Amino acid sequence: MTEKTPLLHHGRNSGSGPDHPQVSDLTGLQGGSVAGRPAGPKLGVMFGVVIPTLLSMFSVVVFLRVGFVVGQAGLYHSIAMFMVAYFIITMTVLSVCAISTNGALHAGGAYYMISRALGPEFGGSIGIMFFLASVCACALYILGLVEAIMTTFGVPEEDAAVAAGHQVLPSGYWWCLLYGTILLFLCFIVCLVGAHIYAKATFLIFIIVMAVLASVFISFFVLEPTAVILPDTFHVNNTSPATANYTGVRLRTLEGNLFSHYTVDYTTGDLMSFATVFAVLFNGCTGIMAGSNMSGDLKNPSFSIPRGTLAAVLATFIIYNLISLLSALTCDRYLLQRDYSFLGDINVWPPMVTVGIYSSAMSAAMSSLIGASRILYALSKDNLFGVFLALAKKTARSGNPWVSVLISWLFVQVVLFAGKLNTIAGIVTIFFLLVYAAVNLACLALEWASAPNFRPSFRFFTWHTCTLGILGCLVMMFLISPIYAFASIVFMLLLLMLIHYLGPCSNWGYISQALIFHQVRKYLLMLDARKDHVKFWRLQVLLMVANPRSSTRLMTFVNDLKKSGLYVLGHVKLGSLDGLPSDPLQSYYDSWLSLVDHLKIKAFVNFTLADSVRHGVRNLLFISGFGGMRPNTLILGFYDDCIPQDNLCSDLLLSDEGVDAACPIINPGQHLSPFFPDVRGAEEPKELREEEYVSIIADALKMGKNVILARYFNQFDRQEVLGLGKGFRDHQKLASVLQEVRAWKQASLRLFLCVEAGGRLQEEEEMRLRSMLKELRISAEVQKVAWDNVVRLHWQRRGGEEDLVEYPQTDEERLRRQSDKDDSVQTRLSDASPTPDEYICAVNSLIFRHSSPQTAVRFLHLPHLPSDARRYRVYLHQLDLLSRDLGPTLLIHGITPVVTTDL
Repeated sequence: MTEKTPLLHHGRNSGSGPDHPQVSDLTGLQGGSVAGRPAGPKLGVMFGVVIPTLLSMFSVVVFLRVGFVVGQAGLYHSIAMFMVAYFIITMTVLSVCAISTNGALHAGGAYYMISRALGPEFGGSIGIMFFLASVCACALYILGLVEAIMTTFGVPEEDAAVAAGHQVLPSGYWWCLLYGTILLFLCFIVCLVGAHIYAKATFLIFIIVMAVLASVFISFFVLEPTAVILPDTFHVNNTSPATANYTGVRLRTLEGNLFSHYTVDYTTGDLMSFATVFAVLFNGCTGIMAGSNMSGDLKNPSFSIPRGTLAAVLATFIIYNLISLLSALTCDRYLLQRDYSFLGDINVWPPMVTVGIYSSAMSAAMSSLIGASRILYALSKDNLFGVFLALAKKTARSGNPWVSVLISWLFVQVVLFAGKLNTIAGIVTIFFLLVYAAVNLACLALEWASAPNFRPSFRFFTWHTCTLGILGCLVMMFLISPIYAFASIVFMLLLLMLIHYLGPCSNWGYISQALIFHQVRKYLLMLDARKDHVKFWRLQVLLMVANPRSSTRLMTFVNDLKKSGLYVLGHVKLGSLDGLPSDPLQSYYDSWLSLVDHLKIKAFVNFTLADSVRHGVRNLLFISGFGGMRPNTLILGFYDDCIPQDNLCSDLLLSDEGVDAACPIINPGQHLSPFFPDVRGAEEPKELREEEYVSIIADALKMGKNVILARYFNQFDRQEVLGLGKGFRDHQKLASVLQEVRAWKQASLRLFLCVEAGGRLQEEEEMRLRSMLKELRISAEVQKVAWDNVVRLHWQRRGGEEDLVEYPQTDEERLRRQSDKDDSVQTRLSDASPTPDEYICAVNSLIFRHSSPQTAVRFLHLPHLPSDARRYRVYLHQLDLLSRDLGPTLLIHGITPVVTTDL
């Protein structure tokens, strides 16, 4: 609705007819009964759904807006507008019927539907907006009633001397505010002391409104043609006629009203258009959820809500169009455009329409106030806003939430100070349209999730109707007022983020999880492992963790290393399921997942129960992942004699900002022994023997998995490393992957090129390496390292007298020897003749000498395993010598191609 809304400024309009969710709680707050008390009488289709919905949709709109729409848009466009408007609300009605027949609704109406379907964040933000919409609607009805009263009984401000005998009420802003305050206080007393009074009076109000409508229809046929005096606000000059014609049923009159003729609205001075008139019309088509809000008070909700709501929508559609047709048949266009209250002027008993306006406005104001209080009470019970709404939980002995009623009354009183219906009406309509869009979204999400428990008895809906309802509501929002629409969406998003970060955890179930499951399953089926290509290779990790207390730093580093790949944390618990009453691993998941959240890593958690660590790791390698999304790399901590260090508390303190304190790990500084066992002490034996550890590596290689051994990562400080921009070196592929991670962009990559001093092929080897790095698009620094002493030890291993022989001098011999030494130092510690420890120590010393304090991580090649299992212990010993005292180091053995130069 535009800033200046026609009709609303006239004084007798009380705006739209939004839903009145309070009625669902008139006999109780939960399913129609107060806690500890038996439920009251249950309602049927007519009294429970049809009457509340009709009253909510009609309000005073039917008496004040239809003539304006026909006068501006013509009969053809008016019927088209009604069809479009009712198409939008019918799509929403279908969603309401579907959700309301999928289970019992408790206090809160639309808020309850949305929050239980879309989760607390979305439901809470929409609930607040629904509350504010009801508050503004109540104020709008009160102001509309005040202006209607002032039109009849108020003294004209311009010329008090010409006031009629019945015009005795003083006029002015403060007087109108006083009248509104008095009327609002009467509504407050009714809601505070006896909400049941309104419930009993509903039928009486319905009879009054129906009687007024009947008099309107009769008047069209029995009243003789006459001249109607136009409102004083229009004849501002002598050239404008003061009267307009009521012609009775005439075909000529109908022909003059068939087509549109948009003109200036006499109350605001704004030129009307299709959009502005449609906005005014649609403002009177809301109120469709009044029946569904009574779910707890109905005998059979799944039967009553669909039939009653659809019947009410159909009835209002027919009545609106009949009044439009009869107005076009009997009233001159000039009358329709210049007198919005013409139905009272042409009635057989004019006060009849006034009675209808007063009764419907007062009824709508009370119902909106009750509805606002019930929504606020439902929000407070769900504890979404903590201490801010704690007082709203208080109820009287009868179960009436009197504090919520009091707060709602105060909010309405504040809104009354606005004093302008046009401003309030636009906000009310936008807020309710946003609520309707959210209901459609909730139904759409439930339908798309294909959850087995979504089985509404009302089946006349599809995802197409939900989508059309969402689009229709959003289009109408921006058509009515782009500024209000944008502001309301921004406000809702701010509330959503506030609840997400500050609200408590809930156990309602999250529709997002169902939707994610549905989509993930679909795409996992599409992910075909047979279509894997080296161009799209990525690291997919299974990291084995014995105790998270000593592994948090490695877990964080691997999270960077994986770079959008699969990351699984694996854990083996020794034992057997035989003789146990249940799976002992189920109790572990919550604490592990909470740890993942606190560390801010993107990882899955997978456990297994096995009789040995080797069998457990093998099981995890077999079962981890789905389809084409399976780990291709196994990462193990290094097997050495170091005593594990407990870094859990310190690492959590560094990463705990912004984490929900309601999760299982309540405070990182607290003692976490209930969640994870203490680290192994110096005197405690290991659960894993050396041979079994190497056998795990052998099993992984047989299964086609890459293997990485991580050592000294208890010394790895991620914040210090990233703050100083430290470098890392060797094994260019994985290091380059890490360099692509945003946090590691400032780090540099350095590769060692081992050469012999004085060799003639140094430049050629360096050029060959640089060319390869360029083809692989890897940015790295190449550092030549002389390793003559290491090579001499290598040749001594080949033959006892090798050290007495001159080195070959030809290029062919030098290349052959370079190939031999590469194979010896980078691939095997398992030849028939054992590699001496002196040789391994020399390599270690070489790496250590050329390292700098700024080195963050070293990437080394993991040599092949010996073919003889009896040499596993020696193999592990020499790996220890190779990587000893180097700081954080990864020993990597890759068996799958991971790089390509092709496009």
